[in-house]
Amino acid sequence: MKKILYILAFVLLPCAAMANSTGLTKQAGDDAYEQKLYQEAIGIYEALIKEEGATKQLYYNLGNAYIRANGIGKAILNYERALRLDPTDDDIKSNLAFARDRIKDEVAEDQEFFAVAWIKAFTGLMNVDAWATMGIIAFLVALAGTSMFLMVRRGSLRKSGLVIAVISVLVSLIANLAAWSVYSSVTDDSEAIVLKEESTMMSAPGSSTALMKIHEGRKVRITDDTIEDWKEIQLEDGTVGWVKKDDIERI
Repeated sequence: MKKILYILAFVLLPCAAMANSTGLTKQAGDDAYEQKLYQEAIGIYEALIKEEGATKQLYYNLGNAYIRANGIGKAILNYERALRLDPTDDDIKSNLAFARDRIKDEVAEDQEFFAVAWIKAFTGLMNVDAWATMGIIAFLVALAGTSMFLMVRRGSLRKSGLVIAVISVLVSLIANLAAWSVYSSVTDDSEAIVLKEESTMMSAPGSSTALMKIHEGRKVRITDDTIEDWKEIQLEDGTVGWVKKDDIERI
């Protein structure tokens, strides 16, 4: 028994030491932020994301620290990442809207069909885990309703079981489609944020023909990343051009 304990200690202690090697905690970042040491807070939050993995709160706090440090592009980037993890969070939405108001560009609103806008608003009511949970619960209720319909002889109960089964199947289908939609949005790597204070969109990679200037914080969609040092991007109004890859970062 002692040998087993020694072996466990030998294996686990180095792991624990590695886990605490930096001594960084979210509280340390929060304390630095409260003391208006925004660059220090940024360093702590980014280190925690790299070492422990991303969370909504870390991205949100990192966005807050960047906007206080006048890093509008990085602030928007991290708010966008936080919102993908929880599209229902009103604080993230509010801060993201505030940050977007500081973009120098006059961004044209994305004109969407009413149905598309409604679907996005509906699926954004809950995160992917909540939708998936609803889908599973509805499926189980559908099984119970089906069992009632098949096993109960009484006519009224059979009808109730059938109604429950049909409605639950529809709810399960809608919930699973919504979960898929939210998941697709979260994993979409085609959207990016401009991080350079001013970037020039070119007509072709390395071209001397400039199309327009875009500024820090602008959201763009990457449409071609086959060129090593350049990315083809599309703006909200459909304008397409090329920018240097270091000018933008994927959400």
